[in-house]
Amino acid sequence: MLILGLVGLADGAEASNRVPRDLGPSTATIVTAEHSYPPGTIVVLSDKRTLDLVLSGNRALRYKIGVGRDGFRWSGVVKVGRKTEWPDWRPPAEMKARVPGLPELVPAGPFNPMGARGIYLFRGNADTLYRIHGTNEQSTVGEFASSGCFRMSNADVIDLYKRVKVGATVVVK
Repeated sequence: MLILGLVGLADGAEASNRVPRDLGPSTATIVTAEHSYPPGTIVVLSDKRTLDLVLSGNRALRYKIGVGRDGFRWSGVVKVGRKTEWPDWRPPAEMKARVPGLPELVPAGPFNPMGARGIYLFRGNADTLYRIHGTNEQSTVGEFASSGCFRMSNADVIDLYKRVKVGATVVVK
């Protein structure tokens, strides 16, 4: 995990060599929507490691994403509860139990595993603690790598963030 290697760095020169220098690739492509959902709906296909934003008609904008590794994938219908640019990250208690030494808070910036944007997923009024977010670990996009969140290149999450509205339905399959 990138954050473990960087939180403890004391040498600024070494840290600056590890700061991401770009936002990663843009993977968005227009595809035929696989299901009939209203425009603005997000459809996550975990097995394909893709996220579709339904556009008008039968078209969708498809992005490559990283999804939960074995034991961390989930499915269901949730809503976008809030969105944040350059979010802070507070590791959930369950993650801190699995990975001792995680900090209480990682502030926004190049060492934050949430990347450039955070789209927070809610069930009713309750935060699920799952996110659609950017990543500075580009090699994990397209992989089964997370603890249940959906990772995108920072370029892609910035694009999605501009397009998606709070309250949008998110279908995770």
